[in-house]
Amino acid sequence: MAACLNPPRLSTTEDDSVILFSTSNSPEESISASSSSFHHSPPPSQQQFRTAYKLSVRNLSYTLKPNKRTFLSFCHQSKKPEPLSILNSISFVARSSEIVAVAGPSGTGKSTLLRIMAGRVKDEDFDPKSISINDQPMTSPAQLRKTCGFVAQEDNLLPMLTVRETLLFSAKFRLKEMTPKDRELRVESLLQELGLLHVADSFVGDEDNRGISGGERKRVSIGVDMIHNPPILLLDEPTSGLDSTSALQVIELLSSIVKANHRIVVLSIHQPSYRILQYVSKFLILSHGSVVHNGSLEQLEETISKLGFQIPTQLNALEFSMEIIRGLEDSSSKYESSIIEEKEPFPHLLWPEEENCGGVQIVQSQFIKESFSSLCYAYLIEILVLCSRFWKIIYRTKQLFLARTMQALVGGFGLGSVYIKVTRDEEGIAERLGLFAFSLSFLLSSTVEALPIYLQERSVLMKEASRGAYRISSYMIANTFVFLPFLFVVSTLFAVPVYWLVGLNPSLSAFSFFTFVVWLIVLMASSLVLFLSAVSPDFISGNSLICTVLGAFFLFSGYFIPKESIPKYWLFLYYVSLYRYPLDALLTNEYWNVRNECFSHQIEGSQCLITGFDVLKSRGLERDNRWINVGIMLAFFLLYRVLCWIILARKASKTTI
Repeated sequence: MAACLNPPRLSTTEDDSVILFSTSNSPEESISASSSSFHHSPPPSQQQFRTAYKLSVRNLSYTLKPNKRTFLSFCHQSKKPEPLSILNSISFVARSSEIVAVAGPSGTGKSTLLRIMAGRVKDEDFDPKSISINDQPMTSPAQLRKTCGFVAQEDNLLPMLTVRETLLFSAKFRLKEMTPKDRELRVESLLQELGLLHVADSFVGDEDNRGISGGERKRVSIGVDMIHNPPILLLDEPTSGLDSTSALQVIELLSSIVKANHRIVVLSIHQPSYRILQYVSKFLILSHGSVVHNGSLEQLEETISKLGFQIPTQLNALEFSMEIIRGLEDSSSKYESSIIEEKEPFPHLLWPEEENCGGVQIVQSQFIKESFSSLCYAYLIEILVLCSRFWKIIYRTKQLFLARTMQALVGGFGLGSVYIKVTRDEEGIAERLGLFAFSLSFLLSSTVEALPIYLQERSVLMKEASRGAYRISSYMIANTFVFLPFLFVVSTLFAVPVYWLVGLNPSLSAFSFFTFVVWLIVLMASSLVLFLSAVSPDFISGNSLICTVLGAFFLFSGYFIPKESIPKYWLFLYYVSLYRYPLDALLTNEYWNVRNECFSHQIEGSQCLITGFDVLKSRGLERDNRWINVGIMLAFFLLYRVLCWIILARKASKTTI
């Protein structure tokens, strides 16, 4: 355990990744070069040189293959759906300090092209010969995911974090090799570069929580994927949904990035204004999945003139090209000649003085065996950072924090006032059983309000996990560690008033066990909701699924229908019901210590009719199985979290966010 707490020496290895770095005689030089890459203008005299990059796409095609089996195929003989061609032989080249805009009508494959270039595609659908960086082919989508930053059209951000916290947490995940001070400097530098210093301490916000503007939120999304300074930045319609001023600010930001850091930016764009066009180096216009123009705005204007058209004064060349896209398609045979110029020798370095260093090349990462202590330390730090972020979100989500607290207090005092001072007779036995059954139903259903929060976090989790920011297992462990004390407080707030107002078993050990069981009930419910949130596509279906599952568990818990009366084909629900085991544990805790005490006498005489043991025997509880039930509840708590981990890990491996 001590090894986990001692920070290991810095290691620069990355599993199965491709690292772009300058050829050097020592690994340490590569480390210092990469760690200081965020400075804007390193002079050549300081040996801080920038790498020149060339992104080449050659004959890239993509066909959407239909599912092998459809629902209709099981119902009747239906026509088998044919594969749909999305992209056809796309070819272009992008170089450092260039912004390439992918344009075209809706449905032409712009987003698909960007996702393939970003590695957001299955391995079997990826052509290893179609994309290369610095003339070195990318053999797998994983290499592209490591090399390219990708900003999706949707801003998947956590609304309850500030702008600075969002970037700082991203830095902690993506820049693990940096010291905390260097990460803070990187974040401050990026805030200034993004023009976000004035809103650095404002919440990101969303539709329900007031925060920064849409343009500022888009810049935060760009910053999250720029934090590790990728050589290539891909953006899917970064100006969509923004007003003209905000859209212009985003493009100006991207222009300053490519000029200052000599990076490549490829973005898809829809109906840009004339002021935006001046910042774009090259336009790639698609139609029906094929390239109809690849070149500058001047070349596009020249092509339009050759076709015999005159651009109206109220339109720019790109807007007008959408209206004459058919004409551009007919002349697209000339496109082949437009890429010949890209086949010239590639100048590897921007600084001429560095040409003797051997150039820049893409090489496979060297696999250095990391010690157990370094892996353990990295894993521990990852969990602690996630715990810190979880706690901030829970504390700031007033709906969840206050709702759970008030729900526990109102439920505890409300039930206590209804069943106040239950008598120790035959009528009291029925009332105690009803109290336990209703408490179970109340506690298990009280965690449903966490569903929208889990669903909101899931999109962020998919994005961050697919980029290798952290492991899904770290997320699950951090989630568990943060919710354990929070749910314990909620359980105590419910257990204390209901236990003593009702007048249950006055033993201190019985009260402690009752509180512990209430805690386990809430933990089981939390795990169930977490698991179902991973399965459900949205809140409505998730809420319906939770209600259905809890209803089935309650029905077959043995409270309404005895085990002997349950049909055999439904008997499995009796054994997996989350109600059965805590109900048995609560009944045993209440009556086992007083199993010899009489709860009902004959009207005439002193003969005892019902003892505490008789109450337990009627439920099939002839032995003290409290801790066995506790073990089963803990197993359910862990089982649902493991299932959630498996599902989320599988989804993260297939996500295209």
